[in-house]
Amino acid sequence: MEEQPNQPAEPTEEQLRAAYEEQLKRLRVDDVLVQTVVSLINLAARKLEDSDLDQVRQAIEGTRALLPLVEEALGPDAAQIKAALSQLQLAYARAAGASADAPAPPAEGGSAPPEAGPEGPGPAQSSGRLWVPGQ
Repeated sequence: MEEQPNQPAEPTEEQLRAAYEEQLKRLRVDDVLVQTVVSLINLAARKLEDSDLDQVRQAIEGTRALLPLVEEALGPDAAQIKAALSQLQLAYARAAGASADAPAPPAEGGSAPPEAGPEGPGPAQSSGRLWVPGQ
């Protein structure tokens, strides 16, 4: 087989490093956070198919923590991300409810989440703004 003289030469390590440095200069933290949010939602959906509920829960919590940081950067796409997160939360709650036979692991921090008192759910939970796994 003959070498083709018109093929570009492989970049050197120095050229690759310079290109990487140039990309880092242009990259914004918002971009990385937005990509992370999107990746967590996609990964949670995949883990839900595998019934890996611990991973789904962790991805949902990560998304919920990062979303306020990037909501402005998302602009009109924020509504789509929030809708996807809501769908994941509902699917997780259904899946966790279906496996309610097994005791749920305690929340991070070592203790189980507080149960609703005799008066019923608290104001945050009854407003619909508080996400409670399995409910």
